[in-house]
Amino acid sequence: MAKIKRVLISLSDKTGAVEFARELAEFDVEFLSTGGTAKILRDAGLNVKDVSEYTGFPEMLDGRVKTLHPKVHGGLLGLRNNPEHVATMKEHGIENIDMVVVNLYPFKETISKPDCTFEDAIENIDIGGPTMLRSSAKNFQSVSVVIDPADYKSIIEEMKSNGGEVSYETNLGLACKVFKTTSEYDGMIFRYLEDKVK
Repeated sequence: MAKIKRVLISLSDKTGAVEFARELAEFDVEFLSTGGTAKILRDAGLNVKDVSEYTGFPEMLDGRVKTLHPKVHGGLLGLRNNPEHVATMKEHGIENIDMVVVNLYPFKETISKPDCTFEDAIENIDIGGPTMLRSSAKNFQSVSVVIDPADYKSIIEEMKSNGGEVSYETNLGLACKVFKTTSEYDGMIFRYLEDKVK
């Protein structure tokens, strides 16, 4: 079982995000967030720490670089039962991140627009999102990774039943959904770019 104490939430599709975060807040979690997601959570009265404050490194390059940092990925990938990992994380001030709530830039919706330029398409290739999702899914024994708003309700119900914890089985299922989604996302980008090469 994975106890949820720190949640990183950064969403393109913010459907249900405030309601989900309010439910998570009942478990006394710490929220890390970015940009527009941080704003809507703060506007809803939730206490949120910006990822840039947590990492000590500002967002840059028009938002292209904000979550690509060892304090984020170390917190996702570190093995909680490995003393060497635990010691290294402590040495570098890396804290565990127990849940990631992330969905991807709307690449499909962008390229479906009749006036979509090649530059618009490229800017809507998500990098940080898939990276966080894959890091979390790889370490699913300890990290709950949530990519689909349809899962919000069942996750809260499970946490309520289990004292704020999410089961191995649920985390494995969530990880499978992540790898399915990111593989489809990459395939879509590949097909779009391949068509430009022809």
